Amino acid sequence: MPMPLSPDDLLTRLRERGIAYKLYEHEAVLTVEAMMAVCGDIAGAHTKNLFLRDGKKTYFLVTLQHDAQVDLKAFRSVLGARGGLSFASPEALRERLGVESGAVSPLAALNAEPDSVRVFIQDSLLDETRVNIHPLVSTRTLSLIPADLMQALRAEGHEPTPIALPESVAA
Repeated sequence: MPMPLSPDDLLTRLRERGIAYKLYEHEAVLTVEAMMAVCGDIAGAHTKNLFLRDGKKTYFLVTLQHDAQVDLKAFRSVLGARGGLSFASPEALRERLGVESGAVSPLAALNAEPDSVRVFIQDSLLDETRVNIHPLVSTRTLSLIPADLMQALRAEGHEPTPIALPESVAA
């Protein structure tokens, strides 16, 4: 497995692809609550990112609006998970995505082999003007246009699937 990208490598790769972003540096934020306290005034949609696995060891990287409710049972059918759905271990997070807990974002998929992790993005995020995500570390926030995020993922062989929140969660 190649060495994971560093945050600076990631930013270089985005620039090389002509993807504009705004970068914010801040103290480490490991929860959505901490992130909102530190980064809540950054324009755009804030996100919550889940790294999940099912009973067949299929991995899922799911990006949601920061205030989305999560019911893993309800997400099983939306993601096409087989067997139980659970949070992946910190070891799997490091091995598969090259990041630590608290730094997960869709861009962490760039550290994974294509098809080794399935990427899902909440459909409402794609309608936002900007979306804010971590660039592989929890001490920085990137603000991107959603179409540019999708382009960055596709350019690296990851096809993100837009999803609606499951009914039981949206209700």
